[in-house]
Amino acid sequence: MNIIKILVCSAALVTATAGLAVAQDGESGFQLPEQCTSGTAMQGGAHAGMSGDNDSSAGGDTDMQGMMGMDMESMTEAQRANMERMMGTMPAMHQGMMNEDPDVAFACGMIAHHRGAIDMAEVQLEYGEDEWLLELAQTIIDAQEKEIEEMTQWLADNAN
Repeated sequence: MNIIKILVCSAALVTATAGLAVAQDGESGFQLPEQCTSGTAMQGGAHAGMSGDNDSSAGGDTDMQGMMGMDMESMTEAQRANMERMMGTMPAMHQGMMNEDPDVAFACGMIAHHRGAIDMAEVQLEYGEDEWLLELAQTIIDAQEKEIEEMTQWLADNAN
């Protein structure tokens, strides 16, 4: 049942953030490369009014949690950690994919997507107990960080 709730919340988050552009994950300091946040990355300046951080005192996470009906206080620490990190990377993934150039959109969206995988793996390392999954989480972190570096370099070399 919890997985269904997480999936429903994830879908609601994607829908709720369709016009948002948050390019940072406050937990990790993650920021999309400049090529992903330039003028052509968003249509019609849809990111106006967003601070670009996850400061709940500014209404960022708290508003998003309220829109989705999430009660973060009733979640376990691991569930909260996963949800908080997802709220940082999902809007960034959407923002990156809004670029008019499909190659740039792919690279930018995948950078945020990979950051989300790293975030999930870091939560597993902090809260998980299964040795195989802990090893897998570290493997995922290593691979995704390398791919983020490669895509970031591609953007620097190829994106306008």
